[in-house]
Amino acid sequence: MKIAFLFRSAPHGTSSAREGLDALLAATAFCDEEDIGAFFIDDGVFNLLSGQQPELLLQKDFVRTFKLLDLYNIEQCFICRETLDKFGIVEDDLIVSAKKIDRTLLLAKLNQAEKLLTF
Repeated sequence: MKIAFLFRSAPHGTSSAREGLDALLAATAFCDEEDIGAFFIDDGVFNLLSGQQPELLLQKDFVRTFKLLDLYNIEQCFICRETLDKFGIVEDDLIVSAKKIDRTLLLAKLNQAEKLLTF
């Protein structure tokens, strides 16, 4: 994997996650999908939760755009199992299919990337 996108920030409150998603989708225009990985850990897992209502916070709903990961064939999509357990999130709560892996393996995969972008 050449580029790893690490999502650690919650979707609302800052623009970090939205900017990360924009960068990830833009990278698909220049790289093969197998060269790109998306990783979700800590508060970043909230980017993948269904049923969010950002309009109550007067925010745009960009989270639905994460569904494009499947459309763009981003197959290297990983989510931290420990984080899911910590927040009591089950797979049915997620808007995309991501491989649940333990934190140690997730960090090992991140270390293999040539470039790491954190959002």
